[in-house]
Amino acid sequence: MNDELVLDMNVCLPLRDVVFHTLREAILRGDLKPGERLMELQLASRLGVSRTPIREAIRMLEQEGLAVTVPRRGAHVAKMTLKSMEDVLEIRETLDEFAVKMACERISPEQLKRLRRIKDHFEACTRTGDVKKLAEADVSFHDAIYEATGNPRLVGILNNLREQVYRYRVEYLKNPDNYPVLIREHKAIVEGLEEKNPEKAIQAMHEHVENQAAAVKAIIQMQT
Repeated sequence: MNDELVLDMNVCLPLRDVVFHTLREAILRGDLKPGERLMELQLASRLGVSRTPIREAIRMLEQEGLAVTVPRRGAHVAKMTLKSMEDVLEIRETLDEFAVKMACERISPEQLKRLRRIKDHFEACTRTGDVKKLAEADVSFHDAIYEATGNPRLVGILNNLREQVYRYRVEYLKNPDNYPVLIREHKAIVEGLEEKNPEKAIQAMHEHVENQAAAVKAIIQMQT
């Protein structure tokens, strides 16, 4: 484990969330390696907190697919596998296509304007090389589409899935070669929504998720 693991106490969040974000960033950066044990006592000592927020943060990591707890062996950093990636992304593909279809019918002019701003912000972020900001902008882009469906239950399901997709999203965004593709895909999705053309929007979303799945699959195969 990296000795430089430090809490960001400037973040105005409950302690368990601060611990969660600290551990998540360490996993996504590779400071905490796949298969590495997440020992509550050791983590609590390094971060200067009690075991309770550590335990709560590990449960949150499990919801994102970043950690796994095995009976009598404790928690460890989850390994990325083709099966887990395919399971998550095939659900995401179906729900994202359904969401963009609904958004075509229901998106308001104000929501469309906001989506365009987010699309432009994402493109600006690609010039910074900041993967964290890129991931946040990409999440915001999809969240804006989800909200445009006007279906709170669907939004809740997609928000839960979003957490499980986050790790794969970050891996995809680590490669700058993918940025032009993402910019084109976001533009095509927005155009489909602007034209109220569900077929165009669904096809653009389909290609968006498929390209990410293919790229992450290649990453996982190189790591195994």
